[in-house]
Parts: sequence; C-alpha cells; structure tokens
Amino acid sequence: MLPIFYQTYLQKNLNLAEYLLLQILINLLQSIKKVSLETLATSLPIPIFFESRRKKIQRFLLLPNLSIEKVWFPIVITWLSIYFEREKIIYIVIDRTNWSRINLFMVSVVWDKRAFPVYFSLLPKLGNSNLDEQTKILSKVLPLFENYKICVLGDREFCSIKLANWLTQNNIYFCLRLKKNHFVEVKKDIWLELKQVGLSPGASLFFQGVKVTKTQGFFSFNVACKWKRKRLGIAPKEGWFILTNLETLELAIAAYKRRFDIEEMFRDFKKGGYNLEDTNVSGERLITLILLIAIAYTSATITGQKIKRQGVQKYVGRVKEYGRTQRRHSSFYIGLYGQTWVNFMEPCKDLVTQLIKLTRNKYCFYQRGLFHRQGHR
Repeated sequence: MLPIFYQTYLQKNLNLAEYLLLQILINLLQSIKKVSLETLATSLPIPIFFESRRKKIQRFLLLPNLSIEKVWFPIVITWLSIYFEREKIIYIVIDRTNWSRINLFMVSVVWDKRAFPVYFSLLPKLGNSNLDEQTKILSKVLPLFENYKICVLGDREFCSIKLANWLTQNNIYFCLRLKKNHFVEVKKDIWLELKQVGLSPGASLFFQGVKVTKTQGFFSFNVACKWKRKRLGIAPKEGWFILTNLETLELAIAAYKRRFDIEEMFRDFKKGGYNLEDTNVSGERLITLILLIAIAYTSATITGQKIKRQGVQKYVGRVKEYGRTQRRHSSFYIGLYGQTWVNFMEPCKDLVTQLIKLTRNKYCFYQRGLFHRQGHR
C-alpha cells in the first residue's frame, strides 16, 4: 500500500486507468524485484497477449504527466515536511553511477541509513560530470529546500573549487572530497600538496580559512583532514581531505560520512534490490522506470519504519545477530520483504491452515503471526 500522500499526488496527475496500472507495476516491482521490460510484461496480470502487455508498459513509461517535476517533487516536499525539522541540517548527496552505456546523475537526501532519491538525470556522455551539469541539476533541486538548511556532500568527482564557490554564493553548506594532489596555502605564499601536510593513520588536521589551488579569484575555505587509525593492524590506504565551509573538523567528518549512504541506495536499486542494471529500456522510459523504483523504494522504507515501530519486524527477518554492532536489515529491507511475506501467504492460505491444524501446540503463535500480518496489510 502506497502512503496516503503518495496516492494524493499520483491520483491528481494520472487518470484512473493510469493510476491503477501504476499501482499494479509497483506491486510487481516489490514482488519480482526485476525491472526488465520483458520480465514486467511476463508478470503483468492483465489478460491480454504478451506483446500487448509489453506495448502497454512501453506507452505507460512515456506518459507526459508521469514526470519527476509533476509527480515526484510534490511528494518530496510533503515528505520533507513530515520527516525533517527546519532547524536541523539536511544532507544532500550528489553522485553518479553507470552501467553499460547508461550514465546516471543522482541527487538524494540522507535518510534512515539510506538515501531518498530526489532527482535523477541521464548524462549525454560517459565519464565524469562537469560544473555546468552539476549546477544545472542542483538548480532544479534547491527550490525544494528553500525553507531548510542543507549541506551538499560529494566525492572527488565533484570537488571543484568553482562548485564550492557556487554553493557558497547560494548560502549552502558543503563537504567535498579533495584529491591529495590539490595545493593548500598553509602560510602566506607557502603552498603544499595535501599529500605533503603530514597526515598519517590515526591523525587529523583542520586548516581554517585557507586558499585551495593557486588560482586567483576564489573564496577561502576550510579543509578537514582525517585518516582512520589502524584496526587489527590494518589502516585505510589513504586519508580524507574534505573541502568545507563547516566550522569544525568534527562537523565536517561526521557530515561526509553520511555520503556513503547513497552507495547503499545504489546497491538497493541494482543487484541488492530491483536489478536496475538488467533493464533494457533507455532515455525517457528509463527515467520513468527509475521514478517507479523511487516510489517503490521509498514506500517500502516508510512501510519498514512502520513495521519497526509496531515491533513486529521479527516476523520478517532476523533482528539480532551475535557479534554485529549494526542492525542487520534496513527499513527498506523490512518493508520490501514484509510485503513479500504477506503476499505469498495469500495463495498458500489453505496449506497454512492445514499445517496449523497439525501442530496444535503452536496454534497461539500462529494466531499471533496472522494478527500481525493482517495489521501489516
């Protein structure tokens, strides 16, 4: 079941037939976890020829009203108002992922140890994005956050001094990872490459109000340097050098750590969840398909949070595991596979009833599980 505020905006922009087909496709994504056109057409439970089902999905993916701006942005705005406080910083991650001939630029918000996709665009080339592409995409997204404090996080691809300047001019916090061959002015007219500043495993440094690169005409920034200490005799191969306008080392490092939550989201979109890499669509159809995944993904996360609040996640997956310091399953996993558990029980209802009758000593436990299943539905 989609959250109510999702339904409101989807019904507003789609006619009834389109809205019903969208719900069917979302249910398919949650059940079969595959987004290839052939697989979706094979599984689509509409009694028409296979080729007709395939063309129906193709036409649906080109609906003009099923766009990020018309459907997804209103949902994002409502989601922000429900789950975020205006006084606290929202962390926005910009990143890029690619497979085959696809090069996807993604803007997302860090949320619940994952990332909530906000905007996504196909780059018309392979390889890194450039400043124009980055600022153009960010300009589409920033109005959604006009009432919030935000901090943009990006890896070394996005660590352009010009991008840092642009973010500063727009009063936006940022943490962008520098390459170790960047120069920093440690004293007046004394420049060092970052790899020469003396950072070592277990050490940290913070340069405040310094110039980065020898090019003229840029603001002064802070540079937070951190190299994780050795654990079990092993240390990371290199440290972090973070270009930032946050005020302390601790704030900058804590913020940048959140960037890696988008990697979990990409894993969920790909082999760890919906198998996006196996799709055979491209262009506008691919963007719409990713929009459907975003709806399914975030809806599953919200459902997973609800299951956790009810305290019944143990019916879906293993909650605790000896020796683990972090939770085993994300809210996305709990929501996704919780729905799978409910859906698969329905066709097995008669078999389950017979099984329960054969194990009367477990009857009270079965009844409790059925009660929670009905509550989940």
